[in-house]
Amino acid sequence: MKKIRYIIMIITITLINFSCDNDGGKSIRTLESGVIPNMEKDASTDAFLDLVKVNNGENINISFNANVAQGEAASTNIIGVYRASSGSVYNAVLFDNATLPGNFTVSVNDIVAAFSELNTTDDIQLGDILSITTSFTTADGRTLNIINPDGTDNFSGNLKNSGLFTSVINYSVSCPSDIGGTYLATSSGTGCCGVAPITNYEYTVTVTDNGGGVYSLSDFSGGVYDGLFCGPFGICGDASGGDVTDVCGTLSGSSADCCGDNITFTGTVNEDGTWTVEVTSGFMTATSTWVKQ
Repeated sequence: MKKIRYIIMIITITLINFSCDNDGGKSIRTLESGVIPNMEKDASTDAFLDLVKVNNGENINISFNANVAQGEAASTNIIGVYRASSGSVYNAVLFDNATLPGNFTVSVNDIVAAFSELNTTDDIQLGDILSITTSFTTADGRTLNIINPDGTDNFSGNLKNSGLFTSVINYSVSCPSDIGGTYLATSSGTGCCGVAPITNYEYTVTVTDNGGGVYSLSDFSGGVYDGLFCGPFGICGDASGGDVTDVCGTLSGSSADCCGDNITFTGTVNEDGTWTVEVTSGFMTATSTWVKQ
């Protein structure tokens, strides 16, 4: 099956760059054969741009390998596309006339120097994304860009989702996160329907690390539904699980509860590793402290 899939991909790899001519409203498309890169992050270096290190003045490095997966190119540039959290998109050549296959390293200072819109490392902000790919020039002079100047893909979704190669690698500006484990959540809150409030109600929650700062909670309310509604309505240990995202110590998420509503989860990871959390839904509101066990 994989061989068949690969053959199909080779056949359909006449991609990238449509030439469109307008002759009174009718467009003529010429589908050109293309060149596809394969990009791979070096696992020994950071997989993201660590904002904590950047703010501490560390000139961190990211490394990657670039190769030609399909086609032939006369010359290659390694291209960077920087998407600021504000919505702005910047373009730069990171390596001119690069030789492939090759291993490449870029430092934070290199990134600032490459993009004229970035003046200092202070301009690197949480939520920014650096995408790295290639721009090929063919023997007949055509330029084949993998990403358009506005940051959109210039190759087909079939290729993007093929699993045969990676044409673009992304480095997000984020913070390291390692908050998985078992927590004791101690909560105080109120609920609907005349139920008695809870004070310092304790409940154990398993927090599973899914990678990339995303965590699954075995109980999204941290036991608040259990404390408020177990006795009156038999909702015992069943507020349902859900995912939260940790972005530099700020926790957030939303997940369906057991009763047709959504629970909103907001919180902060404190310096001592505890969490300060607020959960709300149409049925309750509560604050809690989570302590890793």
